[in-house]
Amino acid sequence: MAKRTIKCPNCGADIEVYKNPIPTVDIIIEVENGIVLVKRKNPPLGWALPGGFVDYGESLEEAAVREAKEETGLDVELVRQFHAYSDPERDPRHHTITVVFIARAKGTPKGGDDAKTAKVFSKDEIPFEKLVFDHAKIIRDYLEDRY
Repeated sequence: MAKRTIKCPNCGADIEVYKNPIPTVDIIIEVENGIVLVKRKNPPLGWALPGGFVDYGESLEEAAVREAKEETGLDVELVRQFHAYSDPERDPRHHTITVVFIARAKGTPKGGDDAKTAKVFSKDEIPFEKLVFDHAKIIRDYLEDRY
């Protein structure tokens, strides 16, 4: 990959511009009858785990709790960190690295923020063919107790 440079405004020297992956979180929210998925409002369209970008100054755990609340309306209790996924192709928009959390919640999810809809799916109902990003892999890893 070619290095991108910009000119220093003071001396005119070339300065290399670094491009780093973007940190994100995804949350597997366990409820009584299954796990919560959200139908996305924005591209890429489809079903996904609740999640999103980590804000500057925010911990991964804080981001997971915030994103779960924003997208599902649920107050979650984080159970544990599940696994990190870093394939540069996992998100068609950017190179992202996600840390996935397992959480528990009670109540009925409602879509909010970037989520058009939020719904509980039993393991037999999960729409694997309609999942975006690498969420089919993540959910399969979870269901198979991979990590």
